[in-house]
Amino acid sequence: MKVELCHFSGAKILPSRGKKYVRVDGKSFNFLNGKCERSFMMRRNPRKTSWTVVYRRKNKKGSVEEVVKKRSRRTTKAYRPITGATLESILQKRNQKPEVRKAQREEAIRAAKEKATAKKKSKIQQAQKVCAKLHLHILICVCLQLAQKAQMKQNLKSQKIVKGARSSGKRF
Repeated sequence: MKVELCHFSGAKILPSRGKKYVRVDGKSFNFLNGKCERSFMMRRNPRKTSWTVVYRRKNKKGSVEEVVKKRSRRTTKAYRPITGATLESILQKRNQKPEVRKAQREEAIRAAKEKATAKKKSKIQQAQKVCAKLHLHILICVCLQLAQKAQMKQNLKSQKIVKGARSSGKRF
């Protein structure tokens, strides 16, 4: 179903209604009724004719409900407490001045660095103690080995190895 518009009034023309006027130059015009056709032929201006759609639009007639500016809702962030932090503490941290935050951050970094250096120092001291014990243990072991060797040498000297006759083989 093709709905056309009246050239003069701007109203909708349903099928099987209205007239079509074709000018000598080939341009065609659709009219809803004879009233619109006669007004067009008399060269009336549809903007000045009060009953046309164009006039009513131009002069803002017939708008029953005024278009109210659509209000857009502004989204607001909801702050909720998190596990381990109350809402008051979160808001307090949020509203802190940047200088205070920066000072706290630097203090925390300094404390962490000091803790790390202390941990390193304690590890080094433990390692030195272990090394000292290990060196002492190694020295004791070496001394014992030397003492055992000296003991064996003395035992060998004290025992004279007697060379006996050979039991096998012929010697003439």
